Amino acid sequence: MTSLGGTDLIDWNLAVSTASRIARPGPEVSRDEAREVVAELRRHAQASERHVRQFTGMDTGAADTPVLVVDRPGWIRANVAGFREVLLPLTAKMRERRAAMPGGTALTAMGSKVTGIEVGMLLSFLSSRVLGQYETFAPPSPDLPGGDGLVPGAGRLLLVAPNIVHVERELDVHPHDFRLWVCLHEETHRTQFTAVPWLQDHLKSEIQAFLLEADVDPATVLERLRQAAQSMTGRGGGEERSESDPGLGIVDLVQTPRQREILDRLTAVMSLLEGHADFVMDGVGPAVVPSVGEIREKFTKRRQTGAGRLDRALRRLLGMDAKLRQYRDGERFVRTVVEQAGMAGFNKVWTSPNTLPTKEEISHPERWVSRVRPAGS
Repeated sequence: MTSLGGTDLIDWNLAVSTASRIARPGPEVSRDEAREVVAELRRHAQASERHVRQFTGMDTGAADTPVLVVDRPGWIRANVAGFREVLLPLTAKMRERRAAMPGGTALTAMGSKVTGIEVGMLLSFLSSRVLGQYETFAPPSPDLPGGDGLVPGAGRLLLVAPNIVHVERELDVHPHDFRLWVCLHEETHRTQFTAVPWLQDHLKSEIQAFLLEADVDPATVLERLRQAAQSMTGRGGGEERSESDPGLGIVDLVQTPRQREILDRLTAVMSLLEGHADFVMDGVGPAVVPSVGEIREKFTKRRQTGAGRLDRALRRLLGMDAKLRQYRDGERFVRTVVEQAGMAGFNKVWTSPNTLPTKEEISHPERWVSRVRPAGS
């Protein structure tokens, strides 16, 4: 495994080894069946690219990012590399502050081990739930199949085969239809970032700016990371908090008006990206996924019930509203704008950071249309 460094405030190597060791095994499949699933997911990912481009009118040009079909340990390794990449400025700042403290180096070493274990437990929990993702901040990873050819600064599409098989069996839906349906959603995210070259750097800079604005000591940040991990893995020692008691999360690091502004922008852009993926998935679905109605009904119910604990934990960590508001409000924003301005009018959202919707405009799509649509059009 590629070394992830030993001077970070989080021991990433320990996080990977911990998560990989305790990750739950996937569903039982034969060797031939596993090969068939991987091959089909690759075919569906390729077909989805064409479907998404035709439906959205978004041009990815010559941009090409890899599609990796991975198991749970593979997802863990890929995400640790991405997390470390986006957190580099914050960990560097915290390392400098800790180095100036008496005994700071020893405290950092001990803290990084503890945090590495907790983050590993969090990743283990998530590794059994994620069906796929476009990994936006992915550095090259020689230990992943095809990952060593990744262009620095580019992303990659991950499809977690055992989780897709697990959910299709759990929902009792048509396997081939479900696999294509999942690929349509994840391919939409890949299209968003490959067709909009500035989006990746914009999102990364917003996240890093938010974190760097936090003026707290390293021990406090590490403790909050541990508590967030414990709350998501159910190791907090108490009963799960209610929706009205969100607990600790990133929002607890908000200390300045600038941080609040950044968090509002991040909430808006994530709602846009997720809502757009849901809109495209449902728009393309009826033409290419015969059982899309059944899949959507069962999957939505699963989101609200079976997978609700994970969703609540993620929203708690990010300080966002309950009941899948990102997906619901984001999809409603996209649908309303397309109805009022057409797909070409909606695609103006990708022009620049200035044309992204604000948090208020996500809730009031007509205000975005009035702001962005030229007068008289």
